[in-house]
Amino acid sequence: MADTILVTRSSMPSLDEYVEEIKTIWDTHWLTNMGPKHNEFAEKLKEYLGVDYIELLVNGHMALELTIQAMNLKGEVITTPFTFASTTHAIVRNGLTPVFCDIEPDTYTINAEQIESLITDRTCLILPVHVYGNICNIEKIEAVAKKYELKVIYDAAHTFGETYQGKGIGTYGDASCFSFHATKVFNSIEGGAVCFRDARLGDALWDLKNFGIHGPEEIAAVGANAKMNEFCAAMGICNLRHIDEEIAKRKMVALRYRERLSDTPGIKISKEQKNVTPNYAYFPIVIDENMFGASRSEVFSRLEKEGVGARKYFYPLTNTFSAFHGRYDVEKTPVALHISKRILSLPIYADLEMKDVDRICNVILECKI
Repeated sequence: MADTILVTRSSMPSLDEYVEEIKTIWDTHWLTNMGPKHNEFAEKLKEYLGVDYIELLVNGHMALELTIQAMNLKGEVITTPFTFASTTHAIVRNGLTPVFCDIEPDTYTINAEQIESLITDRTCLILPVHVYGNICNIEKIEAVAKKYELKVIYDAAHTFGETYQGKGIGTYGDASCFSFHATKVFNSIEGGAVCFRDARLGDALWDLKNFGIHGPEEIAAVGANAKMNEFCAAMGICNLRHIDEEIAKRKMVALRYRERLSDTPGIKISKEQKNVTPNYAYFPIVIDENMFGASRSEVFSRLEKEGVGARKYFYPLTNTFSAFHGRYDVEKTPVALHISKRILSLPIYADLEMKDVDRICNVILECKI
């Protein structure tokens, strides 16, 4: 069998570059607690993303969970079930109630036209998710939020480096949360960030990520420990130098997939959005068994047999998790349910060779025969 192809592979600088970047850590012995690398990384990110304020955290989930907590919200949160577990768990772990809105059939993002119908006197927040690099209907979401005086936090884990209408995606909403996990288009090994407009949110996040410590003898708030360490910050600094090149390489992979699969009946590929500079973080296809002649699960199994690691992403929907004991009615999100049963994320990363992209496509197309 040919070599295994993973669904993703972490981008890394050369070993020499990373070693050079971490040398000063041996000089300072400053390993964590907002050291020089942490602060340098934050400033470089702020410039790259074009945002006013940013806080770095230990991972993307804590970025989201602590941002919700920092806003001191109570009640219901309108969100999407077509997302990673982190999004829903961040809501529930804050003692809030998720109210699930269906998704758009083409972008797989929250159906903004349905949000208003879900608002009650208990609604406190809208938490949309930018999916696979597809951007939510920001104008509609912002208009509804303004009308009902609701906060908006975007789960922007899939959209690092993207712009919408010339502005960094992190500038939208009251806050946008990013993940720098090793599997993302941009990584700091582990890490996350919150971009926001109101400096007071930064003060609350600082307290929450560092035990509420204001000085050696002053603990002014009850907080957790969610700080990014110096080694992760150093990896982020290195990877940020190469991110545009990495995205350009991913684009070539995505274009090859489109060339090979776009005209295949029964395989749906999302169109690139207008006014969006994409990052090519994922390459999902939706398989219509009746038109294609094989189901998503059959294609997944065939790829797996041939050493190709695709992913049923997102499946299952978060509103079907056994952790919630049937608390939510999945029939209220029929489009999300339909897509979740047919979606398949194909391998994509900067160093994926074209011969391997062709191999993946060949396996998929052979399922049709």
